[in-house]
Amino acid sequence: MQNHYRNPLLRMAPGYAFSGDIHWQSPSNIAIVKYWGKHGQQLPRNPSISFTLQAAYTETELSYVPRETVGADISLDFFFEGQSQPAFAQKIVKFLQALAVEEILPFLTQFHLTIHSANSFPHSAGIASSASSMSALALCLCSMEQDLFGTLHTPVEFFRKASFLARLGSGSACRSLYPIMGSWGEIEKQPGSSELWGSPCADWVHPVFHTFHDDILIVSKGEKSVSSRAGHQLMEGNPYAPARYQQASSNLEQLIDILKTGDLHGFGQIAELEALTLHALMMSSQPPYLLMKPNSLAMIEKIREYRADTQHPLYFTLDAGPNLHLLYPAEIAAQVAPFIQTELKPLCEDGKIIADRVGTGPVQF
Repeated sequence: MQNHYRNPLLRMAPGYAFSGDIHWQSPSNIAIVKYWGKHGQQLPRNPSISFTLQAAYTETELSYVPRETVGADISLDFFFEGQSQPAFAQKIVKFLQALAVEEILPFLTQFHLTIHSANSFPHSAGIASSASSMSALALCLCSMEQDLFGTLHTPVEFFRKASFLARLGSGSACRSLYPIMGSWGEIEKQPGSSELWGSPCADWVHPVFHTFHDDILIVSKGEKSVSSRAGHQLMEGNPYAPARYQQASSNLEQLIDILKTGDLHGFGQIAELEALTLHALMMSSQPPYLLMKPNSLAMIEKIREYRADTQHPLYFTLDAGPNLHLLYPAEIAAQVAPFIQTELKPLCEDGKIIADRVGTGPVQF
């Protein structure tokens, strides 16, 4: 683990009696330029950028009380949507233990923690729950540090450290900390960008993208045959990996200019190229695998035909799964609605569509 935030002084003095309750809501995101392949401790092989979503989020409440007997372990009760989840709890304990052992948040072993977490979207809905859940947890941890020590003096410091922590739990989670769009990785055209944390982009993104729609078309609710974690690992032996990392960096540099000027056509070209490249990498892994379904391809064809017929800027992207994200500016929402209902909805499992849009970032309660 990187020691950028190592601070052994973040420990409570003997006799401490602090307790507290913290509540954050943090959104998921959908990458436009994809991160696929990592190295070191959750570091990306290429930079990425994503829309921050609005309706798809995780709410996390963290309560802490002093432990009667302090040990080197993490003391945690974890509940997901009101139910005890031992498998999830094990992952969270491992994450928190690493933060304590590496002295990034050494005070965590001094408290008993209770975490209640819930998603606004159904499981296996084609939305990155790890991005929203780990970013919400990271925000709670930074609030706890701030409550106890007052060390995070400005919003920039606070959200940068939260992004750093979120990244250690889930790479893409580090982009969810910022409104409208967030990037991750070293980007020549974005000063201050880093592999260690995500960076905000809203200040330079054209207003047309601030109100973009993202309708998530649920092709399949089933579990993926290959997890994203395994997919990242398979990039290590992929013969196309070096060219992919170069392509992603080039696409992102182009996309930054496109996002600044509001070029919808240019945006759509890169968004769709990135989506199909991601799935091509899966198909060329060893062993190869395929996450798109027949209806994924049918939707892509229908979207392309509709765009050719109407000239409306309606585009798609895919995450590491079969479900499509339909991207379009708010100004054409009324025109595209009938097409979505009559042509795309019948191709969704149980007619399921999750209507989302670009959002304003995390909220503290």
